[in-house]
Amino acid sequence: MFSLRDDRLIIFIKMKIFFLILVYISSYNVNAQYNLTYYLSNAFQNSPILNENKNKSQVNQLEMERLKALYFSPKIGITANYMFSPILSKDNNKTSLALNSNGATNYYGYDLGASNGGRYQAFVEITQPLFNRKLYEIATKQLNIASQLNENSVKISKHDIEKIVTDQYILCLQNRKEINYADTMMKLLTTQKTILEKLVMSSIYKQSDLTLLNIEYQNFLSQLTTYKANYRRNLMDLNIICGINDTTNVRLDDAEITLNNKTFASNFLEKYRLDSLSLIAQLNVLELKYKPQLNLFANAGLNAVYAPTIPNRFGMSVGLSFTYNFYDGNQKLINRKKIQVLGTTVSFYKENFVKQNHIRKSKILTEIQSYYDRIAVAEQQLKDYESVLNSYKREFLSGQLSVINYIMVLKNMASINRDYTLLFSQQQSLINAYNYWNW
Repeated sequence: MFSLRDDRLIIFIKMKIFFLILVYISSYNVNAQYNLTYYLSNAFQNSPILNENKNKSQVNQLEMERLKALYFSPKIGITANYMFSPILSKDNNKTSLALNSNGATNYYGYDLGASNGGRYQAFVEITQPLFNRKLYEIATKQLNIASQLNENSVKISKHDIEKIVTDQYILCLQNRKEINYADTMMKLLTTQKTILEKLVMSSIYKQSDLTLLNIEYQNFLSQLTTYKANYRRNLMDLNIICGINDTTNVRLDDAEITLNNKTFASNFLEKYRLDSLSLIAQLNVLELKYKPQLNLFANAGLNAVYAPTIPNRFGMSVGLSFTYNFYDGNQKLINRKKIQVLGTTVSFYKENFVKQNHIRKSKILTEIQSYYDRIAVAEQQLKDYESVLNSYKREFLSGQLSVINYIMVLKNMASINRDYTLLFSQQQSLINAYNYWNW
């Protein structure tokens, strides 16, 4: 039986374990960082496109091994044939069916020199390609360029994901700032309501003034509810984009996107360079069939055409096979013209992108600068309104301020703040767009 002391010890241990669990959970929540880096990391990890490209890289490696086996490894197999070719013999003025003739001269059926009643083959054959190093290098060069194209596609896909996630993150931050401002205004109105209630009791203000303030408080409460709904919706969209299975309404860390004004060769142009190399490699592979090919072959087994002599027809053979295609209706020349036309298309796309991207970046930079100016004006307006509100506090306490005027200032200030928040978010999105194209 347990003593009372043992029971207390067990309870103490359980409480200690429970406390440690609470501390761990609390520390986890405190240390969890819901910043832009966190969402980008998850988006890269959970992206089906990046996963597909990763698998393509593995496929290319396996294809490289297959080509090595194709051009260097011997092919070993078993060949077996059986052909039944009886004849209708007319020798000695007698008509008879001969399954295996022993020298008939007057007969109907396949020529005995070719079949003699049938064909019986069963042998193991080995074929060894010779002097294929050059062919292998040509074939693998196309595969190497395909791997580089895939790696470049991974870079571009990650760059695309970074822009999409950052845009959505900026939208969430916009909603969060709207929530913070609406909450600040509600706290201010709550304080003013408390003061006004006392002033109404002292007959300094009328009850209608308090009602107006309550109405304005409800307006901000309605806005706060809308902002919270927008934030949650956009946060869930952010989780969907990043493949995060979480419906918690977390608070995102602040982030400010800075302008990348460095001038360098665009990474987007790498695709066109690799496309051109891929076309050349494709042409080289198409022309592989015009290269001479030499194979060594050997076989051993049964090869007979007369059934009674099958036991004596086991043997072997060794030889060389040579192929060389030197004319096929000028297909080689046609392929070269096709590749040349496709190369012209790639060059045209490249030149068009360079022109468009230069204009695009210039246009975005101009827009960003205009936002800097408009944001500066909005910031100054907010400072002026804050100064007005501070001076209104004294007038409010002394009953010298009209509540309607106070509410109008709050509304105007709220409108300027919404404009400021929207301007800042749009500016951040433009900076993100410029950084995307200036890459």
